[in-house]
Amino acid sequence: MQLLNQYLVIALGGALGSVLRFWVGSGIDSALTKGVSIFPWGTILVNITGCLFIGFFATVTGTEGRWLVQPLFRLQFVMIGICGGYTTFSSFSLQTLNLWNDGQRWEALANVLISVVVCLLGVWLGAALGDWVNKLR
Repeated sequence: MQLLNQYLVIALGGALGSVLRFWVGSGIDSALTKGVSIFPWGTILVNITGCLFIGFFATVTGTEGRWLVQPLFRLQFVMIGICGGYTTFSSFSLQTLNLWNDGQRWEALANVLISVVVCLLGVWLGAALGDWVNKLR
């Protein structure tokens, strides 16, 4: 039952984060591009604000933080749920910073290189596969 509660808390946070991502991202895109998509400013600003928030929240609610927050609320609802629904880039960035701060500099750099290069390669490969499937009609 406890695992089910964790899933429900994560799902609720994820739903809130996803709606917030849509609201903020589309609001920024509408305001900056006037309906003409030139550059993904909404996504970039969502990623930046998500990273800013998770860094702040993880620090002030951590073991040496100023705010005492229940682990279920801290980790599952806010950091995995809301931040994960808002932007997974925030989790990637926090994990990279933690590696760096723990003295694992090569691992931090590898995380950046693998995540960026391999994920871009994955998107390209997925698109190529999709193009191939589309041509099967």
